[in-house]
Amino acid sequence: MSDVTVTVFGYVGTDVEFRGGKGSPERAMFRIGSTPRYFDKVAREWRDSDTVWLTVKAWRDLARNVASSIHKGEPVIVVGKLRTSVWTGDDGVEHRRDVLEATTVAHDLARGTTAFRRAERPAEPDTTSADDEDMFRELERTVATSSGPAAAADSTVATLGAA
Repeated sequence: MSDVTVTVFGYVGTDVEFRGGKGSPERAMFRIGSTPRYFDKVAREWRDSDTVWLTVKAWRDLARNVASSIHKGEPVIVVGKLRTSVWTGDDGVEHRRDVLEATTVAHDLARGTTAFRRAERPAEPDTTSADDEDMFRELERTVATSSGPAAAADSTVATLGAA
């Protein structure tokens, strides 16, 4: 089975909805509208086709960046995998919605300018506690006092490079 990867040029149609944290992956969602245009040779003018609306979902780092960078009404380019979300409503009716699981989201620079800011990665939390530090110090003292010449002679642990 292969994924359907698509690129959509369009405008952000809703505010970005950001959810996550507290043990679940971060997620950003918004709707994108793309209206194909064509030249009508008979009327000698450009015409709009029907607007295609898709829900865009982004996860984790991309979700955080989308939430802080993308706003309703802005022109964007989204690359991702096309999926169909199916659910049953409270009325018992089955609903379907096309969803684009984004791998890349960017402003469309053919329609304006933007300024890039490198995202700061959150620092890794220090998960060691004072109790852990005390335990490691005690272990180091124990190893240091038991590793004299006599202890080395009684040791049954093989040492790399020892003959």
